[in-house]
Amino acid sequence: MKKTLLAIAALAATSGAFAQSSVTMYGVVDVSIENVKGDKGVTRVSSDNLATSRLGFKGSEDLGGGLRANFALETAIKADTGANGNTASGATVRFFDRAAWVGLQGGFGELRLGRIDSSIGALAGDTKILGAQAYDDFKIAKTRAGDSYRRVDNAITYVLPTFLPGLSAQLQYSTAVGTSGAVGTELSGVDAGKAYGLSVKYAAGPFSAGLGYLSAKDESAATAGDQKANATLLYAGYDFGVLKLTGYYDTETKVSGADRLVLAGIRVGVPITANFSVQASLAQASNVAVGAVTNSDHDDATIAAIKAVYNLSKRTSVYGLVTNVNNESLSNLNVSGVALTELGKSSRGIAFGIAHAF
Repeated sequence: MKKTLLAIAALAATSGAFAQSSVTMYGVVDVSIENVKGDKGVTRVSSDNLATSRLGFKGSEDLGGGLRANFALETAIKADTGANGNTASGATVRFFDRAAWVGLQGGFGELRLGRIDSSIGALAGDTKILGAQAYDDFKIAKTRAGDSYRRVDNAITYVLPTFLPGLSAQLQYSTAVGTSGAVGTELSGVDAGKAYGLSVKYAAGPFSAGLGYLSAKDESAATAGDQKANATLLYAGYDFGVLKLTGYYDTETKVSGADRLVLAGIRVGVPITANFSVQASLAQASNVAVGAVTNSDHDDATIAAIKAVYNLSKRTSVYGLVTNVNNESLSNLNVSGVALTELGKSSRGIAFGIAHAF
């Protein structure tokens, strides 16, 4: 009898402790059939074309006095094969590649420590505004915001408190940023890989705007870790009801001596019905040549895309994507990573898929 009472008391105490915190499991499964034209055409089942397939855990604990502890762990999943995590440079597999951070939140704002979206990556990767998937121009043009600096390792991120409704901002510093091709590791006396950034977003009624900035010491072999690189991303949008118009501009450093990479575009989103929407975008990527060709008047590309999404429910959607890249004579940007070695040749991708969020 005493043992039973003790067990009940222990269970009650445990339940009380859990009542102060919460953990949520969530995810996305996105799979499509696509046909992509590069050097040659390929038809395949693919993952992540509308949104990245993922599995995540997030939690929050009330510490009292207005203070909370928060965390997030999130890994990408290749839903077409079942593989977990992303592979960097064909060697390093990150399990929680999308997020791995813990933080404290209160009246002062929130402090987060760990791997997290970069200040510019959080803007470019927001599919409700821009997007950095395989059929999106931020990924195709290999911008820092949509590709190499989409997320950062070893980050100290400070989210400012809300001073004005609709306004949010953050400051960020990384002691050794890890790009899409490397894992950031701090080394004594080495500044390569250190980065700082900031972002500001504002949304009120039909108007929205954002600004992101990143400054980093590139750790790639091409720059030997000495080059100071930077990127600036700006967007503004207005929802007219019958359509939403968004314009954006991204400019950033490439290798030393090269013209700055510039991506400028416009997107038009039209809600056909309550469940069906269509988005069209047109962007110009300038100075995209790499390697020996660093300054040229013929290394631009025009990227045109159409995205149609039909929501079967709040969690399940079917979609169609079409993206075409028209390269100039010294450009070879491609869709969905399908190799295009011939300069000046166009690339095109078509995909039809299903996405489910849970």
